[in-house]
Amino acid sequence: MSGPRPFANALELLRNAGLRPTRQRLALARLLFDQGDRHVTAEQLHAEVLTASMPVSLATVYNALHQFVGAGLLREVVVNPGRSYFDTNVSDHHHFFLEDAGKLVDIPGDRIDVANVPAPPAGTAIRRVDVIIRVEREPA
Repeated sequence: MSGPRPFANALELLRNAGLRPTRQRLALARLLFDQGDRHVTAEQLHAEVLTASMPVSLATVYNALHQFVGAGLLREVVVNPGRSYFDTNVSDHHHFFLEDAGKLVDIPGDRIDVANVPAPPAGTAIRRVDVIIRVEREPA
């Protein structure tokens, strides 16, 4: 996990990202960013919202998460078609995916060397290379 965020609170975080700080966005930002770096699915975050007795729908959670990704506050990590995690650590890094537990674990970006990457299609540039190493518990 990285150190404290440079933003004192969710309100400042949203404003600095150019997002209007609605009640729902503020509530979700607090849940996401006040606990340090983490990986969460939309369903997990929605369950946290319900536990905190906040009236926010799952659709609103999805919309806010995608807005946060668009603003650079989160990174979406797709582990399988239809299964995404949202990562509050937007620094250059990779992941282990613990398939048995459905959990992501960060790998520092400098711990993996990516070689022989083909040239991108004409008119495009490589923005980032994401590596997900899938692991499972060894049989006893």
